Amino acid sequence: MSDSKPPISRFPVPAILDLPDDLRARILAVQEKSGFVPNVFLALSHRPDEFRAFFAYHDALMEKDGGLTKAEREMIVVATSAANECQYCVIAHGAILRVRAKNPQIADQVAINYRKADITPRQRAMLDFAMKVALDAQSVSDDDFARLTAHGFTDDDAWDIAAITAFFGMSNRIANVASIRPNDEFYLLGRIPPPKKA
Repeated sequence: MSDSKPPISRFPVPAILDLPDDLRARILAVQEKSGFVPNVFLALSHRPDEFRAFFAYHDALMEKDGGLTKAEREMIVVATSAANECQYCVIAHGAILRVRAKNPQIADQVAINYRKADITPRQRAMLDFAMKVALDAQSVSDDDFARLTAHGFTDDDAWDIAAITAFFGMSNRIANVASIRPNDEFYLLGRIPPPKKA
């Protein structure tokens, strides 16, 4: 068996030094913050205009303030990406979820069966709605919104849940078609709590 790893994408992956300045700056900033470059940045970089649009929408959905915490936004990504069988997104966003929730078990629970996960009834209602958007959006009705409202979600929150689900539905499909390989670093992130300070 060969020790060489498969490519990170079935499509071309340009060298970072050959990228437009704004893409290179974004990728290097991510590398400085996290210690590695997530493969999705490299895989999408061969289409600079799409890279810019993708990450602008990603940031608008995932980095904003609002009724959903950043960990809850990641829960949506992990649950719906598992339903779409997107290995890259489940593993990468599972790592981010573990870090943001400060919980080493939560990502695996949500990816396998969020209904059995150690989450709140409010979060379960959020994921019920997200899964309906992911798998049966044409049947979303006023009743679904009423269930969210009963758990304290606003219409803006409902939009965010739906938009995150829809955006990552697109991302899941691109990642699957391109066979984007998850970075090895993602597998251990957030699994072992840091040592307690004396």
